Amino acid sequence: MYGPLVQFIKAIDRIPTRFNVSIMLFMACLISYMLRVNMSVNILAMVQPIQSSSKQSVLEQRNSSASGESINQTIVGHSKIPDYGPRYNWSSHDQSIILGAYFYGYLISSLPAGIFAERFGGRNMVGLSLAFSALLTALTPLAADNGMWATIANRVALGILGGFLYPALHNLISKWAPPDEKGKFVSALMGGTFGTVITWPLVGVLIETLGWSFAFYIPAGIAAIAAVLWYIIVADSPATHPRIKSEEKDYIEKSLGDTISKSKLMPPIASLATSPPFLALLVLHFGNLWGLYFLITAAPKFMSEVLGFKLAKAGFLSALPYLARSLAAFLFGTIGDLLRKRSIMGVTAIRKSFCLFSHIIPGLFLVGLIYIGFDPYVCVAIITLSLGFNGASTMTNLQNSQDLAPNFAGTLYGIINFVGTSSGFISPILVAHFTVDQSTMDEWQYVFMIGAAAYIVPALIFVVFGSGQVQKWNEPKQAPATPEHS
Repeated sequence: MYGPLVQFIKAIDRIPTRFNVSIMLFMACLISYMLRVNMSVNILAMVQPIQSSSKQSVLEQRNSSASGESINQTIVGHSKIPDYGPRYNWSSHDQSIILGAYFYGYLISSLPAGIFAERFGGRNMVGLSLAFSALLTALTPLAADNGMWATIANRVALGILGGFLYPALHNLISKWAPPDEKGKFVSALMGGTFGTVITWPLVGVLIETLGWSFAFYIPAGIAAIAAVLWYIIVADSPATHPRIKSEEKDYIEKSLGDTISKSKLMPPIASLATSPPFLALLVLHFGNLWGLYFLITAAPKFMSEVLGFKLAKAGFLSALPYLARSLAAFLFGTIGDLLRKRSIMGVTAIRKSFCLFSHIIPGLFLVGLIYIGFDPYVCVAIITLSLGFNGASTMTNLQNSQDLAPNFAGTLYGIINFVGTSSGFISPILVAHFTVDQSTMDEWQYVFMIGAAAYIVPALIFVVFGSGQVQKWNEPKQAPATPEHS
């Protein structure tokens, strides 16, 4: 009975343990985002379709040349509504609340999550999050049958579980990643982006073939399997892993040196509140999450209602930017690690210069989107380039908490995620406000302009006040900040 499992464990143990851990970090993020973003597409099949109005969509402006590509035929006429399962009379405002509900829950837990991870270990935090998230996702169709507020409660609870994930993962990275490999480890957190790439096309196909309820059941089953694998492969640190080779354990611990304390320290909250480098990181991370969450919650709506793509195609095209972000993240992470390993640039210089790619260029692409006209495929290309360059965030805001305070990397990430997550429920409300009548490019240009500002302004602030040095409050008894080669 246990033969295949034993063989599997023996097979993975032939690979360096930290590599297996990084793969599971990637998988945990992938699963978390799979359960987070599926609602953005599913909800389009769960509600009554948008009826045509006096305003014209891009689809109509193209003289219905792609009318067969419409997400539902009622946008351009009174054809039969596809039967994907029960449909609910949720208004545009109701839908924005449901889409934002996850982030309300995420906001609640992300702040204390880092402290919990540093106290109780990241392994259990992530494993339990994945397991219970799978259960809640499987219960979503039942919640929808019980009304909008039951659905919102389900999504809030799912968000609470999701909020524990990333601070716990940053805690694990601080203990498992040698400094010269940290960029690659942080790039593994782009598993969330890849989860979006997989999920939107997957649920689009599931909806059109099996109905929208299976677009919850199947991701839930995948998440349950991932939770089991997590407990088999991951430990809180090299010292507590039952099967790691002693040579690898010694290498990791020696490379980390004394930046990681053996004792459990209380986070220096007062120092954080008055630290310009940390506050600059906070602003930078908010800008990054604004762009990311805006596209997560709004891209399927934009692709289907403005650009006029069918549900499965909208899911696929909406996922393209995230595929670009995943690939770019590993590229930028590898380049950043190489620059650091060869002492070509100091850590602070790397963090600030990579803001050009992670924030400024993506913001400029969103500005360009406003002026390119109504060609749907050009719009998709520009959004893809914008989010693709944002993959460089693996070398800026996603890694900077590891620089400033390795002892409190989880706590720092929890705080910046707490603030940044507010963009997750603000942006759906903003989109609903500007597109309240009928989704058109004229209405969406305001949304894109705000997104561009949210990218560019924080980057400029970080360039002035940011740092890549270990701060003196990382270790209360430690003297001044660690010097570096610039």
